[in-house]
Amino acid sequence: MRTYTGGCACGANRYEINTEPLLMAHCQCRDCQEATGSGHASVLVFPKSGAKLSGSVTEYSTKADSGETKKRAFCPTCGSPLYTFLESMPEVFVIKAGSLDDPTVFQPQMVVYTDSGCAWDYIDPALPSYPKMSPST
Repeated sequence: MRTYTGGCACGANRYEINTEPLLMAHCQCRDCQEATGSGHASVLVFPKSGAKLSGSVTEYSTKADSGETKKRAFCPTCGSPLYTFLESMPEVFVIKAGSLDDPTVFQPQMVVYTDSGCAWDYIDPALPSYPKMSPST
């Protein structure tokens, strides 16, 4: 089993995850676009029980495109987005692929919320795509 490690740009916040991700995806929802300042967020979904978090993050609550509340955690010093907690799924958390120490381990399996996607945000057309959330999640 692989250990996934990562953190923020300044090193004040770190995580270590000793379990495999449940899902790796690109999310094109409007909330992810605003949170990243880009066309999508590249994310890995993990069971919360397998994670060790250190440091002190700031959380911002928002409504997702689905209508559910989610809390985005970011470093209050450098501003790096780190992870998201979903109110409707408290047993998981979502990390940003760019926060991984080795982001090459990210292998997207699908694209979700393509209804909100921007034409200029090119995503591999071979990936399974869903207008909202994947039926399997």
